[in-house]
Amino acid sequence: MTPQLLALLKSNPLFQNLNDHALEQVAQAAHRLRKQDGEFFFFQGDPAARVHFVIQGKVKLAQTTGDGQQVLMEYIGPGRVFSIIAMLPKARYPVSSQAVGESEVLYWPREAIVSLNEQYPTLSANMMQLMATQIGEFQNRIRELSTQRVERRIARVLMRLARQTGQRLPDGVLIDLAISRQDLAEMTGTTLFTVSRTLKRWETNGLIESRREHVIIRQPHSLVKIAEESED
Repeated sequence: MTPQLLALLKSNPLFQNLNDHALEQVAQAAHRLRKQDGEFFFFQGDPAARVHFVIQGKVKLAQTTGDGQQVLMEYIGPGRVFSIIAMLPKARYPVSSQAVGESEVLYWPREAIVSLNEQYPTLSANMMQLMATQIGEFQNRIRELSTQRVERRIARVLMRLARQTGQRLPDGVLIDLAISRQDLAEMTGTTLFTVSRTLKRWETNGLIESRREHVIIRQPHSLVKIAEESED
């Protein structure tokens, strides 16, 4: 295992408090999988058989609703785990996962993870905590889509992306991810027109700078204020 991969594993809560020997065993039990831009790691509804860990590129998680609408749930990058629901017996993936650019993951078949959990109780405890956290995050996303007004939803998505992929600049924060206005519409459960109109207004007011598939947040505090303001 390379020092870079060791550091990446240590950066994730799933592997916290595991020593280097345990992490070496975890890495040896994993398989590598590379996908080209647009290829899928799995589809919503497939049997959940693998836990994945991003080591290169980015992965888009999206869910299709009962009426056929696609909701873009999240983008995740290196050092993040997804599909941890595979730990549950007979579970199915609640989302589809798609490579954004050339992407590479480690994955563990469910049987391998179960064996590692038995060998390292700390890993099992971390996994249960992470699973609870991720389920809570998905529930929050669904609640946001159903209860919050559009402007607040857009602000929250931008701030979440800034936390996950933000690159600090002298005059703001660049969301270091190629994201289109259509992507933002899918992430916020609204229309392309509404997203475009909202971003244009914020750009006019100096809150953001919207480039082709990139956004720079010029006034993070102002955007946080919109994201956290009361619905009353």
